[in-house]
Amino acid sequence: MIAAKDGVISREAGPQPLAEIMQRLGLTNDDLVRRSTQQLTHKMVHKGCKGRRVSRNVQYKILDALCALKPDQNFTLKDLFTY
Repeated sequence: MIAAKDGVISREAGPQPLAEIMQRLGLTNDDLVRRSTQQLTHKMVHKGCKGRRVSRNVQYKILDALCALKPDQNFTLKDLFTY
């Protein structure tokens, strides 16, 4: 968890590894949204990439979509998010 100086958890975690992985694999937010079998939106993926905190449920939706697109890769939540 990322704590601010006053002990309150910040909503911003900074750019996430997810963004770099997607860029390296040549994937867009739209690719993840289209491949997802769950209710995953462009806004959720965008927030996840930019470091805006998303719930664990949303993290799993992003992970599932990425694994569906690249089944040969073994991604985990720790690979995609730093918080």
